[in-house]
Parts: sequence; C-alpha cells; structure tokens
Amino acid sequence: MMKTEAKGKITLFEFLNMTGIFLFSIAVLYPFWNTFILSFSDAEQASNLGMNLWPENWTTIAYEYIFTFSNVGIAYLNTIWRTVIGTLLILLITILAAYPLSRRDLPYRNTITIIFLIAMFFSGGIIPDYLLVRNLGLLDSRWALVLPSAVNVFNIIIMRNYFMTLDKGIEESAIMDGASYFTILRKIILPLSKPVVVTIALWAAVFHWNEWFHAMVYIQDDTKEVLQTLVRDMLINVSPTAEAAQVSGTGQNTDLLLSNVRAATVMVSIGPIILVYPFAQKYFIKGIMIGSLKG
Repeated sequence: MMKTEAKGKITLFEFLNMTGIFLFSIAVLYPFWNTFILSFSDAEQASNLGMNLWPENWTTIAYEYIFTFSNVGIAYLNTIWRTVIGTLLILLITILAAYPLSRRDLPYRNTITIIFLIAMFFSGGIIPDYLLVRNLGLLDSRWALVLPSAVNVFNIIIMRNYFMTLDKGIEESAIMDGASYFTILRKIILPLSKPVVVTIALWAAVFHWNEWFHAMVYIQDDTKEVLQTLVRDMLINVSPTAEAAQVSGTGQNTDLLLSNVRAATVMVSIGPIILVYPFAQKYFIKGIMIGSLKG
C-alpha cells in the first residue's frame, strides 16, 4: 500500500513539467484559434484590442468576399493538381536517386554525391531559372510549377541515409533468389521505408501548396492561377485601414477589414494541410531522425 500511494503522488518536477507543457500548448494554439475567430468576426470586434476568445457576432462576410472571386474554384483545383503531381514527381525522383546512392558498390558513388551536394549549396538564381523555363517552352504552363522543383538534393540525402540503415541481409537474400533491383526497391525497400517516404511527401506537399512566387512569375493565364497567388490578389484589393474598408470592385463600404480577410484566407488555404498532417505525424519524427543520423 505504501508503494502504491507513493506512485500516485506527483513530484514537484512533474508538476512544473506539466505546467510548462500546458502553457506552451496554449501559446502555440492561441494564435491559430485567434485567426479562426477573427475570420468569423465583424469589423468592430476585429478592430478592438485584447484577446478574442469568442466572437460576439458571428459573420461570414470575409468568406463571402473570398468566394466572390470567380476563379477561386479553378485556383483550388490548380493548387491541388500542382500539389499532387509535384509531390509524386519529387517522391519518384528522390527514390530513384537515393536507392543507387545508398549502395556502397555503386561506381563513383562518392563523386556523384559530391556533385549533388554542390548543386544543393550553389544555384544559378532566379534569372537563370526563368531563362531555362522559357527556353524549355514551359512559360504559362502548369508543368513550370512542378518540373523545376522535382529534384531536391536535401530530400535525396535524407532518403539515402535512411536506406543505408536497413538490413542489407534482406536485400542480399532477395538478390540470391533472383529478384531484380527494381523488385527489391518496390517490394522490400519501400515498405520498410514508410516513415521517410511519408515525411518527404509531407515536405513536398506543404512546399507546393504554399509556394506562390514561381506561379506569379511563370503563369499569366488566369485559368492556371494557383490559390496562393489569388490570395495575394485578395489581400491587395482590401484597404488596410482600421475603418470600414471599401472592397475593391464592389463600389460600396462593408464591415470588412484587412485583418478579417487575412484570417479567412489563412483558414481557407491551410485547411487541406491541416487535414493531412495528423495522419502523417506518426511517421514524421522517425523519418527525420533516422534519415539524418546515418552518414
């Protein structure tokens, strides 16, 4: 009984530890909750100082303004297309590059790795990238948003290091049984490498979903516009003053502030990523840790 009671007590360190974690969680969650509340608040409450934990008057005017843009649905579909195709391309090229580099019997393996590392640390810059895309005939094409970023050396190194942690005995047994390298990669290596594959897929998806600069530079056709550039246009068309703002194109004053539109666009744009992240989180830390330790 004495031991049971002792186990039920909370030490001072555990109490302080739980308190610190609780306060840290509040500090992390409050900005997101405040953004959510602000997106459903009116201009009067949005302009008030202080903590907004619950809006007095719920309103969807910020979301109504966002969806008054005629090409919001098209921009969403373009962003989904870019995210899916771009993520698949990054995964395909990363896997096909990382697996040979993980084999110590690959000829000139160290030289190839050094070339990859040089490309990771040094790049031509924006102007050479634009000239390359133009010369390839990819301007104003959706492929300009996914092909230039398909090779990511950092992802290749992470996945290569993860592949090197796997037991080589399984691979050698498969070779003795007559399995080809592609069969080994598809049926043995990839099923054992789910954490790092999901981690890199998550990185790639977040990058393509949030990236807007290349879309602004390479795309001129409105039917190929992605969500992030459309969000930028929305924010530009709203007056940043703290008074009742006049929304560009409507010709009338509304109870809409720049802060309302910002909050609503954040909620609209991050929705799919928030839905995907919980399913990938359990693989995320394991994929990073193992992939970054093995040299």
